[in-house]
Amino acid sequence: MTDGARVALVTGGSRGIGASIAQRLAADGFDVAVNYARDEQAAAAVVAAVQKEGRRAVAYRADVASYDEDADMVQRVLTDFGRLDALVCNAGIASRGRFVADTDPKEPARLLGVHAVGAHHLAALALPALRQQPRSDIVMVSSVATNTASPGGAPYMMAKAALEALARTLAVEEGSNGVRVNIVAPGLTVTDMGDRLARAVTGADGAGALDDHTLLGRVARPEDVAEVVSFLVAPGVQMVTGQRLEVSAGGSPFSRPSA
Repeated sequence: MTDGARVALVTGGSRGIGASIAQRLAADGFDVAVNYARDEQAAAAVVAAVQKEGRRAVAYRADVASYDEDADMVQRVLTDFGRLDALVCNAGIASRGRFVADTDPKEPARLLGVHAVGAHHLAALALPALRQQPRSDIVMVSSVATNTASPGGAPYMMAKAALEALARTLAVEEGSNGVRVNIVAPGLTVTDMGDRLARAVTGADGAGALDDHTLLGRVARPEDVAEVVSFLVAPGVQMVTGQRLEVSAGGSPFSRPSA
């Protein structure tokens, strides 16, 4: 059981943006349930980082695309912590960058399952606990990829667009229950996925090599995304729901030449 601290469940919390969100929420006073898919060691490292902040953390292995695994995880979180105040749906996977005509027929369903259907499962499972709090939050981590169609990105863009549709619907449905639902949409970010994308598109060593191609002088870091999540779930931020905040340094580094 917790000491009365707010509790957050962060999916995809073992690395990249999810790890930074977990650590930032711990610094804000949350106890954190860290979901991971495969890398137990990485999840343990995030748990240790949360504990260094003086907060409680437990890692939970679950494939978010599986309803049964989601149901088991949410139940274990509630048993271990006794409450749930925030759900951050961050788990995601990349598409393979092929044109629609060349895409593996299984890929769209696979991405939709992880990004959107899994978030739907988790929201439905978490809502009974979230509604018990005077104020609670759901944050969906999307992508600026939904802004503009790009070749080779259909499965990923479809999945993130579906996630955003879910968030907007939940915001309308759950506002009267005290549940705030918002979207954070990162642009290119210095993560494993971001580095692979930067190499594929530009041949750069990684996303950080494109710092000079942004309006604000650098590509986003995971901590930048975590800062926005922290803002949205802050107790003093009472009147924000159904919104989408981009963390993109002002635009795409793939389309802006360096000065």
